[in-house]
Amino acid sequence: MGALDTQEYDVVVVGGGTAGAVVASRLSADPHVTVCLIEGGPSDVGDDRVLRLRNWINLLESEFDYDYGTVEQPRGNSHIRHSRAKVLGGCSSHNTMISLLPPPEDFADWVAAGAAGWAYPDLLPYWQRLAVNIVPVAERNALAVDFVEAAHKALDVPVIADLNAAPFPDGTGFFPVGYHPETGVRSSSSVAYLHPHLDRPNLTILTDTWASKLETQKDKVVGVRTDKGTIRGREYVLSAGAIDTPRLLLLSGIGPAGDLRRLGIDVARDLPGVGEHLLDHPESLILWEASRPVPPESAMDADVGLFVRRDPADPRPDLMFHLYQIPFTVHTERLGYEVPAHGFGMTPNIPRPRSSGRLWLVDADPATKPALDFRYFTDPDGYDEQTIVDGLRIAREVAATEPFASWITREIAPGPELQTDQELSAYGRAVHHTVYHPAGTCRMGADDDPLAVVDPRLRLRGFANVRIADASVMPTMTSVNPVVTVLMIGERAADLIAQDL
Repeated sequence: MGALDTQEYDVVVVGGGTAGAVVASRLSADPHVTVCLIEGGPSDVGDDRVLRLRNWINLLESEFDYDYGTVEQPRGNSHIRHSRAKVLGGCSSHNTMISLLPPPEDFADWVAAGAAGWAYPDLLPYWQRLAVNIVPVAERNALAVDFVEAAHKALDVPVIADLNAAPFPDGTGFFPVGYHPETGVRSSSSVAYLHPHLDRPNLTILTDTWASKLETQKDKVVGVRTDKGTIRGREYVLSAGAIDTPRLLLLSGIGPAGDLRRLGIDVARDLPGVGEHLLDHPESLILWEASRPVPPESAMDADVGLFVRRDPADPRPDLMFHLYQIPFTVHTERLGYEVPAHGFGMTPNIPRPRSSGRLWLVDADPATKPALDFRYFTDPDGYDEQTIVDGLRIAREVAATEPFASWITREIAPGPELQTDQELSAYGRAVHHTVYHPAGTCRMGADDDPLAVVDPRLRLRGFANVRIADASVMPTMTSVNPVVTVLMIGERAADLIAQDL
């Protein structure tokens, strides 16, 4: 502990997750820059439980999961557990690694929200230099193949060989995934960015090290308090994720001043946007009993997807589906639906949800988990609710179409007796899940935006030597799984810091 207190690094990165691993790797490529990466969980090196992509579902609610609950959701599912990875590589070591480049309009939304310099052309160079091995799923599961053909026939959407080849309004195909098909090993940010460079003398990686507070003096952070001592640096990057980055800021007295004072926390900086604007991708489920066992060939049991555009005025898809080649019944079972011996389902999810919530501290104890209120399906126009209803209806269209139809014995949930919008909405909201994509809680914005937490150079408002690089800075939700976006945030953060250093 004494050594940690006395040594000062050029850059301290808090959080060895999807973006944090990128930042630490890129900056430590300069042998003259000393980098300390702090990770609350263990290393993934040599651990097949983490490295085997297909084992992702067994990591949920395991020792590799911080496992956050939600407060009561009057219009949504209050039983969701929000998995947040507790391992080097973060959620890229914990997820399906479905790796999609967002459409240009997503980043246009960011610019419109005050994130100047984050347009699609600005981000493309970072996409092109990603170290993660992103390839279309190599395994050709027969159920997935027939799903793609049926979706193409039923909905007249194109079959797309590479969903990252160009922006598309709608389509179906095998997902691009960050993995190594020949071994089944995920290409997480840890595997791609850290494993090749573990011997760098200027890179210190502290695993199983929990950061609980930033020590501040006026407009600077001067140390990170951890359970192993205080770690000091010239520059600090917070990459603990959309839940734990705002949590750390609030515990450090950086956030809404009134909330902090009520908890007895000294206010270091009044930043009312910390913890606000909590976003997620909610998804519901239609579950079928299979007419025969599902073939085992699979990269991660959700190999194919479907994208549908309902709004002709917007070139982006506004409905996304995963085909789960396993019976993902965690919430249908709770409502009394049976679990088939052989089953599979489609999960309609909302690419750009209009509901948003907030995160706050329950008390001043760093060990107490924060309260998460996603306020699912509370947007005043009912857009999110209608999207799920439309998704369930579209899924039934695909299910009635060959060759996919021959795989189905019957619809288990919601069940064919539920037909009206009201019935499908009540069911869809009761069993909806999360795609584990919290974002937006320290959002990027312009200087005149009172709720912006970081500026377009990712600098924490009011501090001279702190940046945030993770999904918390996203001004709006990306239309697709955000792992690629978070990797690009890490790449760009490294460039911005290198410029300043």
